[in-house]
Amino acid sequence: MASVTYKNVIKKFGDLEIIKSLNIEVEDKEFLVLVGPSGCGKTTALRLLAGLEEITDGQIMIGDRVVNDVAPKDRDIAMVFQSYALYPHLSVYDNMAFGLKLRKTPKDEIKRRVDEAAEVLGITDLLQRKPRQLSGGQRQRVAVGRAIVREPKVFLFDEPLSNLDAKLRVQMRAEISKLHQRLQTTFIYVTHDQTEAMTMATRIAVINKGILQQLDTPQSLYDKPANLFVAGFIGSPAMNFFPGKLTRDGDKMIVDTGDFKVQIPAEFSKPYQELSGRDVIFGIRPENIHDPEFAPNNIHGEKVNATVDVTELMGNETLLYLVSRKHSFVGRVDPRSKLRVGASTQLIFDMDKFHIFDAATEQAIR
Repeated sequence: MASVTYKNVIKKFGDLEIIKSLNIEVEDKEFLVLVGPSGCGKTTALRLLAGLEEITDGQIMIGDRVVNDVAPKDRDIAMVFQSYALYPHLSVYDNMAFGLKLRKTPKDEIKRRVDEAAEVLGITDLLQRKPRQLSGGQRQRVAVGRAIVREPKVFLFDEPLSNLDAKLRVQMRAEISKLHQRLQTTFIYVTHDQTEAMTMATRIAVINKGILQQLDTPQSLYDKPANLFVAGFIGSPAMNFFPGKLTRDGDKMIVDTGDFKVQIPAEFSKPYQELSGRDVIFGIRPENIHDPEFAPNNIHGEKVNATVDVTELMGNETLLYLVSRKHSFVGRVDPRSKLRVGASTQLIFDMDKFHIFDAATEQAIR
């Protein structure tokens, strides 16, 4: 098995810089997810590691070996693509065995590896079928199996679930996570779906416009986003943002958004006391906005007047789309809530779970 290191990696296509001095250390046996919007450079970063694109500057290492000039076939990696890229005229067995046959692996060894991979993935009874006889999920398993038989040091996944329907994506997320636990190999996984990233990763690297924004565990990214982009990208529905100003009222620190004011709890206010007058962006996640009838008793709650614009009854929760004069925001409230379209109410903001960002730099202020 092996670690992976991106060291000051830059990738340009002509004058266009896609990857800007990327530095990431992926630990041995880690499940790292590269996540970001379309066009942010995450797939390019994966292709650079695979050797499918040439590095403009910097180094990529697999273990202690610099692989910048190493041919893709000699990097000891295996890649699963978004398109399954199966040979339609070959059986599942032959698709999985194809790479091993090219390497002149002995037949007995090929059979052992294919049979073991098929058992792990639950496709033993499909080995004699052709790809056209398989469902989307079964084809995806075959593509993963073709990578497994290589027994590589590093597995690379490039948005492998994006062609599947919602139910199958959930199932395959769990299967890939179990596969990682069973194989105990380094996985690097690219997706634009933050739900996939949150549910599967050991750590997540959030990338935007070719720049690494934050690298941390899923929970740390959620609880302590480093900047406005990460805060808005991680979480669904996204965090609510309100431009405002930090003001001081005696010993109290207030965020004034123009529509409403909320007080920062005394135990959290110290870092903000010297920033009075600073333009900021106040953030709060939808689940930290409560229907007053069902608000928890043990929180620092601040009341905010709003009108319900749209409701989405989800069964286990209700999403309220709210308007407070010039601001629109979303609350995820108790499913027993009786608030309906047109209702005016005082929502409760849980000020134990707020976020504040500098309006100029968009960096978190803690």
